[in-house]
Amino acid sequence: MGAPGRAARRLTHAHGAGRTGLGRLIELTAAHSAGDALVTVSLAGALLFRLPVGQARGQVALYLVITMLPFAVVAPFVGPVLDRLRSGRRYIMASTLLARGLLCWGMAGAVHSSDAITLFPAALAVLVLSKAYNVSRAAIMPSLLPADIPLVTANARVALFALVSAGAGAGAATAVAALAGPDWVLRATVPLFLVAGVFAVRLPRHVDAPGGDRAEARPRWRTALSAGPVVTEAMNANAAVRVQSGFLVFFLLFLVQDGHLRGTDPKVALGLLAAAAGAGGLAGAAVGSWTRSRSPHLTVLATLALATVSTIAAAAVFNVWTAVVVALVGAFAQGLGKLALDAIIQREIGEEVRSSTFGVVETLLQIAWVLGGLLGLVMSLYVAAPAGLAVISAGLAISFGWLVAVRRRRLGTAAVETV
Repeated sequence: MGAPGRAARRLTHAHGAGRTGLGRLIELTAAHSAGDALVTVSLAGALLFRLPVGQARGQVALYLVITMLPFAVVAPFVGPVLDRLRSGRRYIMASTLLARGLLCWGMAGAVHSSDAITLFPAALAVLVLSKAYNVSRAAIMPSLLPADIPLVTANARVALFALVSAGAGAGAATAVAALAGPDWVLRATVPLFLVAGVFAVRLPRHVDAPGGDRAEARPRWRTALSAGPVVTEAMNANAAVRVQSGFLVFFLLFLVQDGHLRGTDPKVALGLLAAAAGAGGLAGAAVGSWTRSRSPHLTVLATLALATVSTIAAAAVFNVWTAVVVALVGAFAQGLGKLALDAIIQREIGEEVRSSTFGVVETLLQIAWVLGGLLGLVMSLYVAAPAGLAVISAGLAISFGWLVAVRRRRLGTAAVETV
């Protein structure tokens, strides 16, 4: 291991993370995220950037719909299955990684031969397996938590390394795709997932919670669909931010490709927007890792408020720089808000249904992002940038006002009951 590797190991294992196993989970999730970035870049190269703008819209819409509808049916069952198999979580996480490696090999052949019949189901399977890994990873976090690190900070540390790894993976994938094509990016992903699958089995044994061991959990809510008002409020706030995120990705992308950002080269504009989104995600993870806040509920509402204000400002004065700002702030809000939501679920939900709850939440957030993406794709055809951003701003503002009212009513009721 060279000097960079030793430095990374010191960071991942700091503050007791090496002793509890959190450091190993951080490293494994970084490899998982790098693999997902490689898959994303390869699919973007195959489905979008090689096609004319009009045809690209159709391919993207088809991809979003095909992945959303089955995902909405399949993904909610992932959590209950994981809850029933808590005694083998390491092997489940390893299986998701190994299976994705094999699927990537098949997808490479499908991309090379333009075989959509094979590509789309395989892409759906990769998506579901990725979510299954994320659900398992989030569910085991409390069992790997060092004594002096709060949940938001631990989640943020995982997310920060995952984002850095994903960024490096995306950069490498872009270079390979340019030189050899997106099918070779998928082939390069295969050994990464296979090796990561082997290392998943080496996580500490105590992440495999015995079926009858519930003493360490603090179950306040017993069913995934009745998660309680605190979790529901945080989930709804995150869903609103995800709609905005999906909308921005496709609305701004096609505005740029259609040439509506005058005075800026489309490639430069896309580069700026991608860099802003990446920087925003990193900033959200960094803020989460630094904060010692024990009130993630307020963090969730603050991220929604920030996303709302930035989108309103971009709608009022739209140019390439306000587009960059709203992309940065939107990514920041999405990242930090999700970290806070994870901490709320990990704290409020008992271990026996924690994976089920994460499965439901991941499904709803994925659907919210896809719906926002479809809305942005359609509106990019018919409205100017300020009008489109005004529509999404109105939705965010309504969501924020409603959630604030719901929270105040809940706290008022709780105060009356304690008197």
